[in-house]
Amino acid sequence: MPPLTTLSRILVIFSALRLIWAIQDPLYIAPSHTKVDLLGSSTYPAGFSDGDTENWQFEVSPHSNSTDHLIFETVYSLLQHWPNTRMRNGHTIVPGTIPTGTLLYHGAMYNRIPTTPDWVAMDPEESTFFCMNPSDEGCWHLTLSTTRPLKIIYFDGSSAANMDAGCLDTQDIITWGKILPEKTFMEEERINALCRWGEQYGVDGFVRMEMDFEAMLCNFTSGVQVVSFVKLANPDPLEIPPPDSSRSFPRIFESLHSGSWYNRFPGDTRIKLDLTGLVSFYDTELVPSLVSARSGTERWNHRLQNISDNDVLKVKARLEESLMRQETCTSGVDWMSLFRVIVIRYAERLELTQYLLNTSMSNGPSQMMAAAKLVQIQLRVMLMPYIFFSAVPEEGSESIDWAQPIFKLCATSHTESIASSSCMTPSEQLLLRAAEQTTKEICRVVTRMWASGVLLGLDRYLNSEADVNTESVSALVRKWKNEISGLTQWLDWSIWVKCQPECGPEEICYMSTWPVGFPPTEQPIPPPDDGPYIPYPKPPPEMPIAPDWERPQPRCLRRIEPYELF
Repeated sequence: MPPLTTLSRILVIFSALRLIWAIQDPLYIAPSHTKVDLLGSSTYPAGFSDGDTENWQFEVSPHSNSTDHLIFETVYSLLQHWPNTRMRNGHTIVPGTIPTGTLLYHGAMYNRIPTTPDWVAMDPEESTFFCMNPSDEGCWHLTLSTTRPLKIIYFDGSSAANMDAGCLDTQDIITWGKILPEKTFMEEERINALCRWGEQYGVDGFVRMEMDFEAMLCNFTSGVQVVSFVKLANPDPLEIPPPDSSRSFPRIFESLHSGSWYNRFPGDTRIKLDLTGLVSFYDTELVPSLVSARSGTERWNHRLQNISDNDVLKVKARLEESLMRQETCTSGVDWMSLFRVIVIRYAERLELTQYLLNTSMSNGPSQMMAAAKLVQIQLRVMLMPYIFFSAVPEEGSESIDWAQPIFKLCATSHTESIASSSCMTPSEQLLLRAAEQTTKEICRVVTRMWASGVLLGLDRYLNSEADVNTESVSALVRKWKNEISGLTQWLDWSIWVKCQPECGPEEICYMSTWPVGFPPTEQPIPPPDDGPYIPYPKPPPEMPIAPDWERPQPRCLRRIEPYELF
C-alpha cells in the first residue's frame, strides 16, 4: 500500500471524527431560530418534562432552617484539624476503626502501664506534652501498636477541649443522656462511663481532637502490644503559662504543629470511618427538637442544649444500631470521595469568581466590562458539562427559564444514579440528601448568574450579537456579587479559610487552638462521695487571651524561636 500524503491523512482523520461525532451525538440540533420545548423536547435527555419546572425554579432558595449544607461541610471535614478547630462544637458521631499496626503513644509520670481506661495520642508530640515530671526526672513514654483493628467511635469538632461552650455536648449526650456543664473536667468519670457503655458493642475506644488527635483507650491489654516503654530525656520543663523566655515553647508549639499535619483533606488517615453508620445532630428528621433552637443562630453558637429526651433516645438507638449490625445492605458508595469531588469541582472556581467580582467594583466602566466577561467565562466553565447545544434564550424574552434543564442536569449529575440504589442505610440517605441539596443550590446560583449574563450579551458563544449596555452590566455585576457572596456564606467551606498572604517557610498557618490562649474554665472540686458540686473560683487569667479564641481566624505563627503564640 503506498504511503498516505499529508492531505490524505487529514481527510481520513476528519472522516473518522465525523463518524465518531455522529455516533456520540444522536440528538437533533435545533437551529438557533427554532423555538424548542426545552423541558419536554427530545433534544434533552429523558427525565425533563413540563412537570419538572416547579422543582427547578431559580427564585426558590433553601429554607432558612435547612441543614443539608451543614451536614455536607461537617462530613467533608471529618478528621481534619483545621475545620474542627474553627467550628469547635461537633455535631457528628461516626463509628470506625484504627487499623492493625497503628502506633499509639502515652506519656506518663510513672513507670507503669495503665490498668484502667486512659488516653493515648496519635503522635508523640502530643503524648510527651503530658509528661509533667520535672526536667531532671525524665519522662516515661509508652509506645503501643495495634494488633487488630480497634473498634472506635469518633466525635467531631474540638471534642477533647474541656470547655463549657459546647465542645463536649455530643459526648455528654452519649455518656449522661444530657448536657452536664458541671462535668466538663470530670475526664476520668467520662472515660470510664463511655467505656462501660461501649463494652456491650465491642468498642475499644473513642477518638477526639484538641491540639492533635487522641484516643480514649478502654483496655491497654486488648488489641495492642507494647513496642517500647522507656524513660525519655525531658530537657524542657513544661510551664503553663510559659514566660516570654520559657524553654516550654518548643514543647507547646510542636504539639500544636503536629495537629496541623492533618489540617486539610484527607485529615488523619490512621482512623477509618464508616460513614454508613454516621449520626448527625443536624439531621432534622432524627433530631427535630434542635431546629427551633438553631433558628437565627450563627453556626459558631450551635449547641445541643435544647435537645428533647425523646431525640436523645433516638440518637442513641441509631448509633447503637450501627454498632451492632452485621451484614447490612449498603449502597457501596464512597461518600467521602463523592463529597470531595463536589468540593474540588467548585471551591477554587467560586473563589476566583468572587475575587473577580470584588475587584471589578473598584474599577472604571471598561475594566468592569472586561471583568464581567471574565466572570461569564468562569460561570460557563463550571457549567460546561451541562450546557445543551440547543439551550438558547427565546428571542425578545427576558426570562431565563430556558436554562432550567441546565440547572437540573448540573444539580443531579453526581447523585441521580445513586438515588436509585435499593440498598441504603439511614445514614446514607442523609448523606445523599446533603449532597443533592448542596449541589442543587450551587447549580441554582451559578446557572442563574450565567443565564443572566447570556441575556445581556456577555457570553461569547450565546447571544453575543446583543448590544451590551454598560449600565445594565454594572447592575448585573452588583447582583452577581451579592449572589456569589450569599452562596459562599451559605456553604461556609473551611477550604476558603486560609492565611493571606501565604505564610513564609519559618511559619505555619494557625488558628487559636484550645487550651493555648483561651480563658480559664471554671473547674469543679470533685465531691467526696455523692456530695454537692463545688466549683473552684476562676483563677486569674495568667496566660494572655488570644483575640480570636471565640471565633478563630487564620494567622501566620513562627515555627522557630522566637516563638509567638499570639
